[in-house]
Amino acid sequence: MRIVVLAGGIGGARFLRGLKQAAPDAEITVVGNTGDDIHLFGLKVCPDLDTVMYTLGGGINEEQGWGRTDESFTVKEELAAYGVGPEWFGLGDRDFATHVVRTQMLGAGYPLSAVTEALCARWQPGVRLLPMSDDRVETHVAIEVDGEQRAVHFQEYWVKLRASVDAKAIVPVGAEAAKPAPGVLDAIAEADVILFPPSNPVVSVGTILAVPGIREAIVAAGAPVVGLSPIVGDAPVRGMADKVLAAVGVESTAAAVARNYGSELLGGWLVDTVDAGAVADVEAAGIRCRAVPLMMTDVDATAAMAREALALAEELR
Repeated sequence: MRIVVLAGGIGGARFLRGLKQAAPDAEITVVGNTGDDIHLFGLKVCPDLDTVMYTLGGGINEEQGWGRTDESFTVKEELAAYGVGPEWFGLGDRDFATHVVRTQMLGAGYPLSAVTEALCARWQPGVRLLPMSDDRVETHVAIEVDGEQRAVHFQEYWVKLRASVDAKAIVPVGAEAAKPAPGVLDAIAEADVILFPPSNPVVSVGTILAVPGIREAIVAAGAPVVGLSPIVGDAPVRGMADKVLAAVGVESTAAAVARNYGSELLGGWLVDTVDAGAVADVEAAGIRCRAVPLMMTDVDATAAMAREALALAEELR
């Protein structure tokens, strides 16, 4: 079975770990969000790609879900002593090494897809990890502070500001001119199943879909497309997805997120059992829906979610 997963960071990575357990013989291609990418200290940082790579490769800090295990922050502290920021973004010493290698390879002319493949050669994540695009795309957030409107990088909004102010608009800068990375469209065309994990529907999966050609390829592929709701009980399972959903005019409910994806794109949708009342609403929008446990409390629970998604895909087939 060939499975394509459109993934963000923590939620996508943890879902993939369960999917690998649920379908150990499947060929899994992950199309990773690069809209969160940022240049810091002269280095190219790809948070979502790295979170998938570290999580599946056994190097992730399990408690926080991002960054490396057994991490230290000597370089960050030394940079701060020189007055070099930003101090709000915590790159650890082990993590720095990944970004140094990536930046050197990019500087030597290698595209991001080739660099990602080279990095994965060390971590052996057990999936084919592709960036959504080799082109530079960065998500920015329009906000208003003290009556002044300005745009900030998504990382500043999410990490520094902790989404403490309302987002007025979400803009994936550069997406309209970007092209899918090599292998992305082929993987989608050849997929038996396409999955949207419980990643952020606006700034993770939504940003991937903003790259011209990817949404169209999914619609044209004919493979069943099943998503898992990141909203449980009208609240995000993790993070502050409600803030960015509000910015695009979508309610923070499992049914509203499904309707926002739309029946042209989405064939099936899983909601948590606490949202079983939303099933009829989703199905009225032309999307087949089931209510199952959706809390990724451990790998076994996540694998059960993945099996439910694959079962629903089989129904759609």
